[in-house]
Amino acid sequence: MDRETDEIIYSRFLKDGKSDDLRQLLERHRESLTLFIYGFVRNMEDAEDIMLNAFAVTASGGAAFSGKSSFKTWLFGIARNLARKHIRKTRSIFGTADSLEAADVQEAEDELLREESRRELYSAMSTLPDDYRNALYLIYFEDMSHEEVAGVMHKSVKQVYNLVFRGKQALKKILEGSELENAQY
Repeated sequence: MDRETDEIIYSRFLKDGKSDDLRQLLERHRESLTLFIYGFVRNMEDAEDIMLNAFAVTASGGAAFSGKSSFKTWLFGIARNLARKHIRKTRSIFGTADSLEAADVQEAEDELLREESRRELYSAMSTLPDDYRNALYLIYFEDMSHEEVAGVMHKSVKQVYNLVFRGKQALKKILEGSELENAQY
């Protein structure tokens, strides 16, 4: 059975008001949306709160989904706006990162190595200008197209291509000499 699109699930939620549909969308996008927001607010608790607020906006109809973009692009755009509003309101810049735990003892060592690489990459990405970091995150971590990223970031597609190119160059310079230096960019 094919997986239903986000747009179908969301339109059914709006029509029928079933919380299961909203829950399904939340499960699909919770983690990636939280990490995206974390890139702005640098505090995992705030990122989770903003992620839930973004879903509250979608559930309440506080923002109208026009269908001009994908549901995911629209949702990330709402989250981006809420994160910026939060930053303006609190003016907090630094936060703490939560670490992931490995479920199995045998996998713990591998997970620690992967987590260290992730932390090094996120740390390096956090030093990039916001536009570079956001473009790279959306393209490589969220598998969004350049067109979708342009919609989320309110940029032209050409600007997104330039941001990704320049962001990769800047990230490569930052990672020189680290274990991630030879990673595929």
